[in-house]
Amino acid sequence: MKTRKKYRVKILKTVEEYISLFPKNTRNILESIRQTIKAAAPDAEETISYKMPSYKQNGILVYFAAYENHIGFYPTSSGIEEFKKEISKYKYAKGSVQFPLNKPIPLKLIAKIVKFRIKENIKKSKKD
Repeated sequence: MKTRKKYRVKILKTVEEYISLFPKNTRNILESIRQTIKAAAPDAEETISYKMPSYKQNGILVYFAAYENHIGFYPTSSGIEEFKKEISKYKYAKGSVQFPLNKPIPLKLIAKIVKFRIKENIKKSKKD
């Protein structure tokens, strides 16, 4: 009977660790997105959640992740709905949008979405 080899998967604890996993060009893009989010949400907590960078302030704001040909950006369904017109030129779904790695990343749009999500979370937290 063959036994499976056990592999240890490194548990990522920081966004720096996450970014370090990728080739230089992708690392630069990820760092630009990270700095854009941090500038738009200076009080947000930066964490790793669902094995990708996430930002929380009165609840989740956004996540992002790198893939072979794109950056996945996850601003929740309300973030997609609010910016549907601007996002429509990219591949998107209910809660995510794909920014191709071979085209400029829309950092201004990312900042607008993050600011929208902050306002939305603040409004929601006041209702609770």
